[in-house]
Amino acid sequence: MTLVRQAYPSDAPVIARIHVETWRATYAGLLPDRVLAGMRQEHHRASWQNLLLGKRGRETVLVAERVKTGVVGFVSAGRTRSGLADYEAEIYTLYVIPDFQNQGIGRRLFDTVLQRLAEEDLHGVMLWVLAKNPSRFFYEAVGGAKIATRKERLWGVVLPEIAYGWPDLARVGKRSRDGARAD
Repeated sequence: MTLVRQAYPSDAPVIARIHVETWRATYAGLLPDRVLAGMRQEHHRASWQNLLLGKRGRETVLVAERVKTGVVGFVSAGRTRSGLADYEAEIYTLYVIPDFQNQGIGRRLFDTVLQRLAEEDLHGVMLWVLAKNPSRFFYEAVGGAKIATRKERLWGVVLPEIAYGWPDLARVGKRSRDGARAD
């Protein structure tokens, strides 16, 4: 059984661990080795703690917690940072520990964050993903449409990205509820 709940400042260490672990697993071969090897949970823990304490602005941060395992994934979202027309909200992160992927946990996080964004009266949601990230197929499977591309220069490397969008949160939320399954 998986519970999706609001993240608390005490969740910052596990969120940081998941952040680093999933980046290293997902982006190996996509990002420079020095970037992945240089990631430190302590740095990410401080950043997540500041966010969860309200020191870094306002975002919705949710965690997926399994009864016997603890927190196995998280999602963060808020107002769009990209400025794409018709998209008021953006999912900034959605990470599930590799051993718990393909079990419906990412979908539960995704559906719950959409519901929270809709409750904030935000209507369209989008996100950016590296074009070579295999997780992009998840976003296609949950109905995301490719709405834009860009090239970001990060760590001395040019990385192509794809934006996926869901222009009507009410419709996406209804489809998710109608097709929801327990895990």
